[in-house]
Amino acid sequence: MKRNLDLGLLVLRLSVGILMLLHGLAKLSGLGFIKGMLSEAGLPAFIAYGVYLGEIVAPILIIVGYRTRLVSVVYIVNVLVAIFLVHANDIFTLNQHGGWGIELLGLYLFGAVALFLTGAGRLSISSGHKWD
Repeated sequence: MKRNLDLGLLVLRLSVGILMLLHGLAKLSGLGFIKGMLSEAGLPAFIAYGVYLGEIVAPILIIVGYRTRLVSVVYIVNVLVAIFLVHANDIFTLNQHGGWGIELLGLYLFGAVALFLTGAGRLSISSGHKWD
């Protein structure tokens, strides 16, 4: 069977990008919840606007395959902030079905790490730069 790494990377990019983009679009209605959590953690509330970068801009760039490695770093930081700010108590837990307490965030995180390590592949709008 012929391997098709570029098609596999496209599927990974679309999965990671579209699923996170939906989270970002839901936050267009407001960031009050995130601002409140940042304030409770002693962080400035304006950092909440980084959600738009990490959950809307980065996923779009990952989907189209532009500077995928660089944008994956932004995506990874966004997921890590979500894990440690919102889901820190769930890191070492199992959910009611026996899965990891943060399995969805884990899939986002490790999918983005995989894209950082591999790049976008040839089925992208940009593949010749070191950050692609």
